[in-house]
Amino acid sequence: MKNNQDKNAISSGYAGKTETSGVKTLTGDPKKAIVKLSIPMVIAMSVQTIYSLVDTYWVSGLGADALAAMGFVFPFFFISMALSNGLGIGGGAVISRMIGARNKAGADNVAVHTIIIMILLSILFTIPFYIYAPQIFTLVGAGKTTGLAVAYARAIFLGSIVIFFSNVANAILRSEGDSKRAMKAMIVGAVLNVVLDPIFIYSLKMGIAGAAWATVLSIAISSLMMANWLFFRKDTYVTFNFKDFRFENNIIKDIVKVAFPASAQQLSMSLSMIFLNSIIVLVSNTDGVAVYATGWRVATIAMAPLIGMSTAVISVTGAAIGARDYIKAKVALSYSTKLGFLIECVIGAFIFVFAMPLASLFTQSEGGAHITADLAHFLRVMCLFYPTAALGFFSSSFFQGAGKGMSSLIATLLRTIVFTPVFAALLAFTFNMGQEGAWWGMVIGNGVGSLLMYIWAGYFLRALLRTEHIARVEGAPA
Repeated sequence: MKNNQDKNAISSGYAGKTETSGVKTLTGDPKKAIVKLSIPMVIAMSVQTIYSLVDTYWVSGLGADALAAMGFVFPFFFISMALSNGLGIGGGAVISRMIGARNKAGADNVAVHTIIIMILLSILFTIPFYIYAPQIFTLVGAGKTTGLAVAYARAIFLGSIVIFFSNVANAILRSEGDSKRAMKAMIVGAVLNVVLDPIFIYSLKMGIAGAAWATVLSIAISSLMMANWLFFRKDTYVTFNFKDFRFENNIIKDIVKVAFPASAQQLSMSLSMIFLNSIIVLVSNTDGVAVYATGWRVATIAMAPLIGMSTAVISVTGAAIGARDYIKAKVALSYSTKLGFLIECVIGAFIFVFAMPLASLFTQSEGGAHITADLAHFLRVMCLFYPTAALGFFSSSFFQGAGKGMSSLIATLLRTIVFTPVFAALLAFTFNMGQEGAWWGMVIGNGVGSLLMYIWAGYFLRALLRTEHIARVEGAPA
């Protein structure tokens, strides 16, 4: 029996490499895999979002204009995150399916392709955004905050290569079930950023640009950690051979099939933020943008468990579908959605109760105190956003793990650039609710879109399960 297993391992590309504990977790019980792979990533995402809040806290000392400038830059920073995360999701989903299909050589090849594509993409992103930063922020209505926005943005754009590598390398680690080291790298970067922020902003008198450079340097150091694990220590499951590299159209197609829609759907979130910024400026002013930008930072920490768990859902469902075990994929989606919904209900209740102290924390400066009440109200309204977001997050991750990137994209586009802006504009303008209408539009648009996404994922799963049942019946002995 053991000899047969060894032969199968060799023929499927496992020769010379023992399965890591991460791979064993990935291909085991789906509920245990979701929990075990989620916990490190939830911790890492929570720490990262806390650093984001700390970043906002230190910048708030520069006044409301600085907060507004960050608000105008955030969608464009999100573009770099969307492209790199999308590529990481695309490459990681294919790697997970290769692992599920017990094809290590294929997983290695996909990992190399993902790194090469990442380098090319980061170069294409950096050059135009750096050069045309002043024109971009004038165009999106930054007004008196344009100079601050350009100073912050250009530092971020110059650091794009480390931002791209960090997200892609992290996705590769997660794709093979190594969420603990992925967590370590993210936490190191976040803690460094917390330490460097006040030094760069105030001690070195770099102002808002100092916050950006602190972010870039912190991500660069965490990137070096992951580069050491992947390329030098070589104790990860996937291995890299760049010497004999050649682009293979079928691998590029498999990566892009998920990466492009994943990037596009995250870019749609950035586009949605730009639309919302425009709506808010029309019904309020740049103070409204400061409220939205600051409040959304709090929202990101509230949704950190969903973001962390969604990375596990991609890997677990990807491996299950690669192994053609559709029941396991169904269990992973159902279990993660129920767990995520309950967690977000608790977090939403906590933020609702402590909305005013949280708002006060980020509006302590003389120039920002006047937005405290509006920020607290925004935080309370958004408490209804979080539980329904679980339906959309995990349905999207399921589609990505299954290699159905376009399905995930279509559903996300409906949620982010159709339902959310339409409801926000309708309530803000037609019903004369002003900026409060924009807040409620976000909640309603997200809820409707997420519910439709979950229904679609369930329909797709039932189709897979019917296919599996038919295959078993037809393959049964007469």
